[in-house]
Amino acid sequence: MSLKDKVAIVTGAGQGIGKAIVRKFLQEGVKVIIAEIDEEAGVETEKEYVALGSVKYINTDVSNENQVKNMISETIKFYGKIDILINNAGIFDGKHITELSFEEWNRVLGVNLSGAFLCAKYAAPYLKETKGSIINIASTRAFMSEPDTEAYSASKGGIFALSHSLAIRLGPDVRVNCISPGWIDVTEWKKSSQRKKAELSEIDHKQHPAGRVGKPEDIASLVSYLVSDQSSFITGANFIVDGGMTRKMIYVE
Repeated sequence: MSLKDKVAIVTGAGQGIGKAIVRKFLQEGVKVIIAEIDEEAGVETEKEYVALGSVKYINTDVSNENQVKNMISETIKFYGKIDILINNAGIFDGKHITELSFEEWNRVLGVNLSGAFLCAKYAAPYLKETKGSIINIASTRAFMSEPDTEAYSASKGGIFALSHSLAIRLGPDVRVNCISPGWIDVTEWKKSSQRKKAELSEIDHKQHPAGRVGKPEDIASLVSYLVSDQSSFITGANFIVDGGMTRKMIYVE
């Protein structure tokens, strides 16, 4: 069934994976709210994509409960319903654990995890009315780590658990699924003031069993499928999209 005239909220949609999801939705006739804290990125994306369909930017810090409530309210005022919620907003702080302040730890969890909770909480009544869908963007860092990723990894592990919990609580009216991207190169999907050409080496691509580094479009395509009626029997699931990297055994030779 077509996604035409569905209404979607995409958080963190001014850049990166979120921006790719917005474009994919607009190409399929979805009306989109860009919920983004970076005004420069949000305004730029709205202007860039307005020719593709109905899109509106709402400045939103997803870790702020009042701002989330306002964003949901404005969405209803503007479009009258909510069919899809994509919890994509996320930040990263790669400091050594002894240098990472408690305030910085809480900020990462506030945006990455509490933000998804708040958006789901306040969108849920409207999603139940439309038999809608939530997609939470986690990360392969929920299941494997490098040093200095404690806050980010913990937040993404929380997203994974939150997703199956929401699927049980909100089902059968609302389906909730999770996507865990691996290495997705977003350098060409940044706002124009920070955009640059991707600089990827041959080994960057070859170390992936799929033969290449991921693109934001890879995630957007899966999102499109998971919110469609074609996936109506899928809920509470997590999809790892990493070119096979988490299935690759590494030995020191």
